[in-house]
Amino acid sequence: MKRRDFMNLSLASVWAARAAPAVRQASDRVLLGPMKVPVTRLAVGTGTNGVGGSSNQTRKLGLRGLAELLEAACDRGICFWDSADQYGTHPHLRYALKRVPRDKVAILTKTRAATEAEMRADLDRFRRELGTDYIDVLLLHCMTQADWPERMKPVMDVIAEARERGIVRTHGISSHSLQALSAAAAHPWAQVVLARINPAGVAMDGPPDAVVPLLRQIRAAGKGVIGMKILGVGRLRSRVDECLRFALSLDCLDCFTIGCESRDELEDLAARIPRLSAAA
Repeated sequence: MKRRDFMNLSLASVWAARAAPAVRQASDRVLLGPMKVPVTRLAVGTGTNGVGGSSNQTRKLGLRGLAELLEAACDRGICFWDSADQYGTHPHLRYALKRVPRDKVAILTKTRAATEAEMRADLDRFRRELGTDYIDVLLLHCMTQADWPERMKPVMDVIAEARERGIVRTHGISSHSLQALSAAAAHPWAQVVLARINPAGVAMDGPPDAVVPLLRQIRAAGKGVIGMKILGVGRLRSRVDECLRFALSLDCLDCFTIGCESRDELEDLAARIPRLSAAA
């Protein structure tokens, strides 16, 4: 082979490698938001339908079963657990932490506190229920109104103080309206936003073409963005490939959470993600 041909072939190989889409794994490490909290690309959700202190995961799997699923996820390198007071899953995470080292997993939870006193009590209770001294990601649960930064300021101040003391690593909101999402884009306190996103607009704050531009604004502001309702509260399970490909194609998502009810579901998601990321 002539040297010129060899050089051309080498350059072509380099450009082909650059052009090839990156293969993503469920276990990829992601640094979330301005505090750069390490999480994995996939979070294990514990409340696909969670309300009143229970969820489909807790009802189907029980304390030991859900804890073992969380442990199995960590064994696979998926070390991001998504919980909430509303789901009643703190004890399940605590049980899983009997076998999973605390520093190997990122814990996200959510509060419905509406006053300073309620938030201070939640911080103490949450850590006691979880069996941990600190919470990686703490979110105001289910924000719907545009003025949440004003209404929730006493709660936000307590959480910000907790971050300064090392009790919380980063904080933000889970959004349930376009108005709340827009406010999160503008307000500096929201370091992380949990937003509903899927290609069909199922159980979302608005249609994808309205939500995605807001997520891009949030991401451009240096905030972390976590996608939820990726499978539309389970209503899009017949379109798993389409939904995962859509989530993986978005430049405004750092990671996403999906609730599983079995190890088979978890393994299936983990196997699909690298295959679909190459086509996203």
